[in-house]
Amino acid sequence: MSDLNMKERFLKALKCEEVDKVPVLSVTQTAIVELMDKTGAAWPAAHSDAKLMAELAYASYEVCGLEGVRAPYCLTVLAQAMGCEVNMGTKNRQPSVTAHPYPDSVANLKMPENLLAQGRIPAVLEAMKILKEKTGGKVPVIAGMEGPITLASDLCGVKRFMKWSIKDKASYNAIMDFATDACIAYANALADAGADVISVPDPVCSPDLMSPDSFRTDLKPMLRKFAAAVKVPMILHICGDVTAIIPDMADCGFASISIEEKVKDMAGAKAKVAGKVSICGNVSSPFVLLAGTPEKVTEAATTALKAGVDVLAPGCGIAPDTPVANLKAMVAARDAFYK
Repeated sequence: MSDLNMKERFLKALKCEEVDKVPVLSVTQTAIVELMDKTGAAWPAAHSDAKLMAELAYASYEVCGLEGVRAPYCLTVLAQAMGCEVNMGTKNRQPSVTAHPYPDSVANLKMPENLLAQGRIPAVLEAMKILKEKTGGKVPVIAGMEGPITLASDLCGVKRFMKWSIKDKASYNAIMDFATDACIAYANALADAGADVISVPDPVCSPDLMSPDSFRTDLKPMLRKFAAAVKVPMILHICGDVTAIIPDMADCGFASISIEEKVKDMAGAKAKVAGKVSICGNVSSPFVLLAGTPEKVTEAATTALKAGVDVLAPGCGIAPDTPVANLKAMVAARDAFYK
C-alpha cells in the first residue's frame, strides 16, 4: 500500500478505504500571496487566465508539498456566468458578487445559452486540462465551485433568498432548482475537463444562516439532487459549527464532508457519520494557518490526526496572506505522525 501515489491515496481516503497515511492537502481555497509572488501568477489575473490559474494551483503542490492541486480561487465563477455582477478583487482579496440578476422575482428565470462558454468558465475548464496533463495522473486535480444553495442566493441576493425561504416557498424552491441544474452542468463539465474530485463550498447552508430544520427539509433535497447527477466524487463544505447537521450532510450523497475547527469534537463527528462519508479538516485557517506559528500548526494538525480525520486539510479557505512555512508545517506534521 505504500506504493500508492497521491491521487490513489486521496481517492481511497475519500471512500473511507484503508490508506498508508492520511492525505494532506486543501479542499478549499489554496492560493496565497507568497506563491503568487514566486510564480508571477497573481490575483486578479489568475482568476481569468487559464495558464496563470493552473500555475498558481500547481505551486501549492510543488512548493508547499500539499498532495493535490485545486482551482479556481473563488465562489463566483458560475454566478458570474449566470448573470451576477462580480468585483474581481485584488491580490489578497477574492472576487465577490455585487449585483444579482433576479433581485425581485423568479418570473424570468432563464438559463444562459451556451452556459459553459460564458464568463470565466472556459478558462477554468482549460486550467483543469492543463493541471491534468501537468500532474500526469499522479496528483489529484480538485475543482472548486459554489454549491447550489449559495448560487441560488447569489442570483437573487441573500436577503431576498432568506425572505423567500419564509414567505414565498414557490420562488425559494424555483431559484434553488434553477441553480441546482446549473451546478450539475458545470460540475460535469469540470469532470470532463480533468477534475478528479469536485469540492463544493456552500456557505449559505451554514447553521449561522439557515436552521438545521431548514437544512433537512429544504436544502438537503437540492444537495442530493446535485450529488446524484455528477459523475465524479464530490466534497461538501459548509462553514461554521455544523455539529447539528453532520448526519444530514453525510446523507446528501457526497463522498466526503469538510468541516471547520468550530466543530470541536472531530471524534464525535466521525462517530456520527459512521463510515458513510469521509471527513476532511479541520486545521483552523484564520487562527492557526494564518495567524499561528509552525509549532501551532503542528499541534493542530496532530490533534486532527489523532481524532481520526480522513483527509488532513484546512478547516476553510486558506487566507491569501497565510505563510508558506505554515502550509509546509501542516505537511511535515502529517509526515511526523507516521514515523
